[in-house]
Amino acid sequence: MKNLNSVQFVLDVDSKHMWHPYAAPGAPALPVARTEGVYLELMNGRRLIDAMSSWWAAAHGHSHPRLVAAAKGQIDRMSHVMFGGLTHEPAARLTENLMQLTRGDFAQVFYSDSGSVGVEVALKMALQYARGMGHPERTQFLTWRSGYHGDTFGAMSVCDPEGGMHAMWEGILARQIFAPAPPVRGASAEERAAYLREFESFIDESIAAVIIEPVVQGAGGMRFHDHELVAGVREICDRRGIVLIADEIATGFGRAGDLFTTQTAGIVPDILCLGKALTGGFMTLAATLATAKVAEGMAPRALMHGPTFMANPLACAVAAEATQMILDGDWRTQVSAVEEGLRCGLQDAWEIPGVADVRVLGAIGVIEMDRDVDMTRATAATVNEGVWLRPFGRLIYAMPPFIATSEEVLAICRGMCAAARNY
Repeated sequence: MKNLNSVQFVLDVDSKHMWHPYAAPGAPALPVARTEGVYLELMNGRRLIDAMSSWWAAAHGHSHPRLVAAAKGQIDRMSHVMFGGLTHEPAARLTENLMQLTRGDFAQVFYSDSGSVGVEVALKMALQYARGMGHPERTQFLTWRSGYHGDTFGAMSVCDPEGGMHAMWEGILARQIFAPAPPVRGASAEERAAYLREFESFIDESIAAVIIEPVVQGAGGMRFHDHELVAGVREICDRRGIVLIADEIATGFGRAGDLFTTQTAGIVPDILCLGKALTGGFMTLAATLATAKVAEGMAPRALMHGPTFMANPLACAVAAEATQMILDGDWRTQVSAVEEGLRCGLQDAWEIPGVADVRVLGAIGVIEMDRDVDMTRATAATVNEGVWLRPFGRLIYAMPPFIATSEEVLAICRGMCAAARNY
């Protein structure tokens, strides 16, 4: 009889039948038994620091007691109910928290299953708004290169078409307009002004909206740029009468040191995409928020989208608690401490052969190499240091949970440096 709790059973079934993200069948995978705080506990009992926050989502760490209690309290009452024609208290409570966190800048919110779908919803909002404003010819989107917005078809169409992960779909995806990647953080005022002039030159009568990742471009290269650029894009959109979509799925709720990077930039996007840390990484949920201008200008007023698990009560209950933790908590102090730990711990990385750049912003640390990293070899080096990282391309990066201690952040930095030495 099979031992369903054995490591071998899990690995056998996994290697025979399960795909993993961007990996061929049979790719190596570590079997995890449980999680707690910043740690992943493997089935063999070994513990690894989750320096990825499980793809940037577990901002408060794993199995946080408040989130566990929220899930347990909700699951006995109502785990799911359709959102068509029905509503419920967890969604209302979450919405109230989001309206407070976004300072009343938005009028409507649409809940979906994942960040990628949240971007799809944002694109639909912009197209319906263009139609409502009497501009049916506005059917394309302008973005900058090195961006990443998700893996569904609409979201893929606004990802970098060459340097991103979706080049194989060229010719199938909708054709969008791409400006050059923005200048990196620390650019001069003259460089930013020149870039914004070039960016505006790509706008024509076909553009329904601009979509950007403000301040941090995530999976497209972990590139950081200045808040002033975001403000400049907002000014262009205002002047040209174009909707601005801000994808803060990765940066929202404090990851880059700002509650939302758009707030620190002093602007309000017309549409805001949130996800990942929305539930504290506990379960999947995304939110797409729209200003009153967009919500009232859309044609038809009904948003033409309706996921089966839209506003799932269990996810909303956990997200309501996670957002309450942001409202209640000391996340700024936590993120500042993680940032300082990353800056100190990565100083020696500059001395490692092959390192092209080291950069830190908020609870994000990046070592960029001069060529692509051998992910298998680099990952093995980090695991040997007791740290879980997931390098890609030329990047060895970490997005630790905000609750990571100084010792845990230092261990993460050691793991990153080990990967750089074995890239």
